[in-house]
Amino acid sequence: MSNGFESFFSRLCSETEIKNQSQLARELDVGRAAVSLAKRKDSVPARWILDLSAKYGLNPLWLEQGKGFPRPEGSGGDEDDAYQEVPKVRARLCAGGGSFETEGLVEGYYSFRADWLNMRGNPANMVLMEVIGNSMEPEIKEGDMVLIDQSRSDVLSGGIYAVGVEDTVMVKRVERLPGTLVLRSDNIDYSPIHLSGDELNNVRVIGKILWASREYR
Repeated sequence: MSNGFESFFSRLCSETEIKNQSQLARELDVGRAAVSLAKRKDSVPARWILDLSAKYGLNPLWLEQGKGFPRPEGSGGDEDDAYQEVPKVRARLCAGGGSFETEGLVEGYYSFRADWLNMRGNPANMVLMEVIGNSMEPEIKEGDMVLIDQSRSDVLSGGIYAVGVEDTVMVKRVERLPGTLVLRSDNIDYSPIHLSGDELNNVRVIGKILWASREYR
């Protein structure tokens, strides 16, 4: 099937320097056993699709299912070149106590002006996610959709980031202190979250929030 492991791996090898499963494990920073397990299950974790697409500038839908063009910019003529599609993933960012809806499957694409995106980074590294919860109000409200640059994971204190803590995905202002990562909410009803020691092993800064869209109901 087109979204099985072997098809995915063949597509990946055709567009990157990755040529074997050991190289794939190194690029994903996972154990070789994790790759073997994915092959046995004939499925590919959604996070692998997003990480590899961002790293190599690939179209996530093409890498996962073989649909469309290998790279986003290969999709059309001159008029299409003025726009760039950014994938919206099913994972939802929690601006509250934590969301366990961390599945990263692509559920659609939104078009942005290519020049606008390129002024802010490499569009191939960007994804859209929906926010639930009110801990970042008034800056970011529940139901907002945010644009995330996954390549910008180095924390600049006070910036707003998508952060994974174990199986939870959150949007917070992040501050890095010696030996401690502090996740702060704009809503004063929420206390800061201090992470240190072994807790830091379970933290992943997914990327920086670049933009938010709000639909008024």
